Amino acid sequence: MNKNVNQKAWFLVLPVLLLVAFSAVVPLMTVVNYSVQDTFGNNAFFWNGIAWFSDTLHSPRVWGSLGRQTIFTAIILAIQVPLGIFVALNMPKRGAWATICLVLMALPLLIPWNVVGTIWQIFGRVDIGLLGYTLFHLGIDYNYTQGFYSAWATVVVMDVWHWTSLVALLCYAGLQSIPQAYYQAARIDQASRWKVFRYIELPKMRGVLTIAILLRFMDSFKIYTEPFVLTGGGPGNSTTFLSIDLVKMALGQFDLGPAAAFSLMYFLIILLVSWVFYTVMMQIDKDDAQEGK
Repeated sequence: MNKNVNQKAWFLVLPVLLLVAFSAVVPLMTVVNYSVQDTFGNNAFFWNGIAWFSDTLHSPRVWGSLGRQTIFTAIILAIQVPLGIFVALNMPKRGAWATICLVLMALPLLIPWNVVGTIWQIFGRVDIGLLGYTLFHLGIDYNYTQGFYSAWATVVVMDVWHWTSLVALLCYAGLQSIPQAYYQAARIDQASRWKVFRYIELPKMRGVLTIAILLRFMDSFKIYTEPFVLTGGGPGNSTTFLSIDLVKMALGQFDLGPAAAFSLMYFLIILLVSWVFYTVMMQIDKDDAQEGK
């Protein structure tokens, strides 16, 4: 049976489409334009083809930034996903304590990114920061402005502190959606705590875990503000991730052509991985729908 569709609803979507076109599509086309052209100044451009893309692919600087970015994202996911699951499993399920825990978990997410970088910049200082001062007096050689490992450890711990709450809250929402009948059946079968997690909780969290991993991948792979405020990309280039390197190239050196090609390739990497996660999420939903029949 054919149903009449009210096409007037598109008029409600039109302002959003215009806003997206103005804020995303138009700047993207400008970047594409810069990526295939070169200039000698005076706003006179000429066709340069794929030369900037070729230079980017053969740039040791870009590959170094990509390597650091990939390692950072892998470390972040390896820490935050298991830690978020652990926190969600141990949070109270109901009552006043559940509300208090949810509020406390949400607090780091409410802090602006530049403020997070400033907090940890002060927190890690050896002279006035609690962390730096304590480690220094414990005999630990810690200085995030000069030491490679100190800088990396500080950036990683800062991101874990800031964003693990997101994974925990998503996992907590997934756990809350599990019917109590599953747990009652597990108690009747005398299932161990590990088996309850393995066969009941983890399968029911697959969807939210995929979303959490996708969000954390995208955020960590394009991280900029927090490490830039904390270390400025140093010491040396040790914490110069892709976004920081891109900003230095575009604004610091004003190499608009290479920066435009760099940014497009950067965008395509994130888009490709996001598409893979989206495909996995759709497959999970399909499998869950088939199991529910």
